[in-house]
Amino acid sequence: MKRTVVTVVGKDSVGIIAKVCTYLAESNVNILDISQTIVGGFFNMMMIVDIAECSKDFGTFNQDLEKIGEDMGCIIKAQREDIFDKMHRI
Repeated sequence: MKRTVVTVVGKDSVGIIAKVCTYLAESNVNILDISQTIVGGFFNMMMIVDIAECSKDFGTFNQDLEKIGEDMGCIIKAQREDIFDKMHRI
């Protein structure tokens, strides 16, 4: 398993979850956990995904997500779990 943290932040609009999840499914990425909230009109989602069977290399995967975010007016980032853990250690 290659766990990756995907975050989505931006103004709430119709279809954000659908677009991100459709891309993940098309890329053969499994969603392990998902949490989303809307506060004051701002959308925030964090997902833990398994990219072990992803049909794209990590760089392309991350760039594609960033482009999807730009098209929707959101910021989408993907970070490998090991890097995420190292960056957020106390």
